Amino acid sequence: MAKITTAVLQKMKQQSDKITMLTAYDASFAKLFAEQGVDVLLIGDSLGMVLQGRSDTLPVTISDIAYHTRAVRAGAPDAFVIADMPFMSYGTLELTLQSVVPLMHAGANMVKLEGGDFLLPTVKALTERGVPVCGHLGLTPQSVHIFGGYKVQGKTEAAADAMLAQAKALQDAGAQLLVLECIPTALAKRVTDALSIPVIGIGAGNVTDGQVLVMHDLLGISSGYIPKFSKNYLAQTGEIRSAIAAYVSEVKSQTFPTNDHSF
Repeated sequence: MAKITTAVLQKMKQQSDKITMLTAYDASFAKLFAEQGVDVLLIGDSLGMVLQGRSDTLPVTISDIAYHTRAVRAGAPDAFVIADMPFMSYGTLELTLQSVVPLMHAGANMVKLEGGDFLLPTVKALTERGVPVCGHLGLTPQSVHIFGGYKVQGKTEAAADAMLAQAKALQDAGAQLLVLECIPTALAKRVTDALSIPVIGIGAGNVTDGQVLVMHDLLGISSGYIPKFSKNYLAQTGEIRSAIAAYVSEVKSQTFPTNDHSF
């Protein structure tokens, strides 16, 4: 697999070549995902739920993310790796700059932060200091208590317009990638069409530049609730390698997600 960089991801958007992303937390799965052609590996703070058994992502620490980033990098030396910045690890600019160091040292190519307008100075400061940034709008799990649960965002005209404006502002501040989670497909298309940077969807329809799923959801092994936007590829194929290959193929061909996985 050719080495993926921000420039490669940008070219993929320009050529309408869909980007595939999966969460990864250890060397073995990282190696497998890279071998099956997954473009981007995300060390998500979702590890708090799928690995640690927590009810949400809030207890995850920088040390947790750094540990799993090192493991993923060891398994996939040439992969493009994004590390989540966990809850309140970027509450101030000073704290952000401290938090990002162990993640980049662990092998991350980029860090991901949740939120809009309040993050603009942070995104600008990170990119000026050589740290690539992925934004995250829509359902931002670290704000689950503000939202009152895991709910679709951007459903009203005002909320949609505000999210589009935030997406543009994040790009202008220097973000090189954007994740949209649990928003109406029509809004996802507006954002994707308006931005020059790649937009990755999860529960945002098949109109974005790529897709991301939590690996445990894709394999049907998440405990409890499996979200509407996911699909059990292991049940479909019966074998893990085939499940990953099917996910990559269906994202590339735009047969996943379908309307059944969208809002």
